[in-house]
Amino acid sequence: MIPPNGNPRVIRLGAGAGYSGDRIEPAIELAEHGQLDFLIFECLAERTIAIAQQARRRDPKQGYDPLLDARMRAVLPIAVKNGVRIVSNMGAANPLSAAHKTAEIARELGIPVPKIAIVTGDDVLDEVLRGPWRFEETGEEVAAYRDRIVSANAYLGAAPIVGALDADAQVVLTGRVADPALFMAPLIHAFGWRMNDWMTLGQATVIGHLLECAGQVTGGYFADPGLKDVPDLGHLGFPIGEVTADGAVTITKVVHAGGCVSPASCKEQLLYEIHDPARYLQPDVIADLTGVEVTEMAPNRVRVTGGRGSPPPPTLKISVGYLDGYIGEGQISYGGPGAAARAKLALQIVRERLELTGVKTSELRFDMIGVDSLYGDTLESMAGEPAEVRARVAGRTELLAQAQRIGNEVETLYTNGPAGGGGATKSARNVLAVQSVLLPREIVRPSFKMLEFLT
Repeated sequence: MIPPNGNPRVIRLGAGAGYSGDRIEPAIELAEHGQLDFLIFECLAERTIAIAQQARRRDPKQGYDPLLDARMRAVLPIAVKNGVRIVSNMGAANPLSAAHKTAEIARELGIPVPKIAIVTGDDVLDEVLRGPWRFEETGEEVAAYRDRIVSANAYLGAAPIVGALDADAQVVLTGRVADPALFMAPLIHAFGWRMNDWMTLGQATVIGHLLECAGQVTGGYFADPGLKDVPDLGHLGFPIGEVTADGAVTITKVVHAGGCVSPASCKEQLLYEIHDPARYLQPDVIADLTGVEVTEMAPNRVRVTGGRGSPPPPTLKISVGYLDGYIGEGQISYGGPGAAARAKLALQIVRERLELTGVKTSELRFDMIGVDSLYGDTLESMAGEPAEVRARVAGRTELLAQAQRIGNEVETLYTNGPAGGGGATKSARNVLAVQSVLLPREIVRPSFKMLEFLT
């Protein structure tokens, strides 16, 4: 069967999103002009699925990605028309509802309802709560957090997505899976790669890692004016991976899209979030990136080869989300002569007021944004006085009422603090923290389910 791109020896993957709130127009551009076989939306960060679990608790029909509706309305008609299959973790905490919503959108748009599959098995909250597990980051017992835990989701591999694609799914919606697995699965399906072909899966991980953050590899996160200039960032195009059966990939983009694909942009993305390039742990394989070769074939066409692999670890990473108190924050701006001195005095006043009124915090920060908020006192004194400064106070508390008092004290600087304060803002929010647990992989049981909808 010849794929939509017309070349049976090449599979074209498009990255439609690099995070939950990413732009939608580049995905439309890829669906229309990318000659894609698969369009992949990667939309889950560490905390995103815990937030989704909270949404599902409030409403059992929610818990999928908040932009799923907008994305599917934008790209589904084009994808159905052009034969592009969609793979995404937009199912988040509720792949089933995400699938029903996708079918509903197709009906509303008057297009054929695609074959939709969901991947399940990543929700391992019960297993985590039952077992004698400890957090990897702190060594603390998970049981000590029992009453505060919101979610526990395993990073699944490519196998259940491959199964869904083998069953002719046109749309596959997952919860938590490893980011590269979203891109590996269509290639394993299309080329018939074996799940124990470690070398090929190592290279497939390289492909997924290059594409998973979408606009980063086409120049977005890469851009640095005067050092690394990137054209037309306002119309940044998202990447395409042209993959051959041997695993070699050419990273490119739609010709008329903004941005750039260069050896440098690919190398930066290759190293992004990598702790040990020789042992990039994934649920399907331990990838070795140390032998990767990056070659510019033509402008905006970069070939990447040389990824290797070895058998995966015996455990799967579990992302555990839990409630961790509150953060209260207040900000106010000062401008003109003496702005920094007035901002410094404002922070001193708030510090004294919080002590005086007995606000209890476990962490407390006093920053002058534009002066010391990023680097503290590690930088040499600025050559000149800043023309404007924004004072910020933020603290972590156990109680919401305590967090609210932090912002309130900043707001009172309008009339009780240094002259000329303006633009005050305040907020108090719940903290949703994340730590990791490692579970034996046999405890986690991923699967997929095909959904049948009336048209």
